[in-house]
Amino acid sequence: MSFISRIEIDDRNLPPPTPEIEQERRVAIFDLIEKNSFDLPKRDGRAVPDGPYAVELAIRDKRLVFDIATDSGDKAAEFHLSLSPFRQVVKDYWQICESYFDAVKNMPPSQIETIDMARRGIHDEGARILAERLEDKAAVDHSTARRLFTLICVLHFGG
Repeated sequence: MSFISRIEIDDRNLPPPTPEIEQERRVAIFDLIEKNSFDLPKRDGRAVPDGPYAVELAIRDKRLVFDIATDSGDKAAEFHLSLSPFRQVVKDYWQICESYFDAVKNMPPSQIETIDMARRGIHDEGARILAERLEDKAAVDHSTARRLFTLICVLHFGG
């Protein structure tokens, strides 16, 4: 299995992130680069360049774009995913994140834990949707899908 060695977020056309969103982004990128599983299958019967890969994530024309190159800069793949399947789960995720951020400041640990469990459940659902959407385009494990979903949420927040 190959992996992502670098990831860039094209957020040029998005509003500046809040400190909480910027923190989510930094942690997701750090965790993703630290450990991930990302492999490109043969396309149309042709082999694709082996990883490690440099990935750029962007939203263009209301679509999620994965622009993938090898570490040496050779184009490996590009695919576009509709954002429609992600809209509700991203909205739910940010709502529960806001509740979580507020809870951390004001609530007892038991209530924070309950909200965090709900947040993880929604996050898992987003990762599952992403893995399904990537089927036949890229193979990812659950942890990689979770971290990529976080980055999609960061992009989608302004998109």
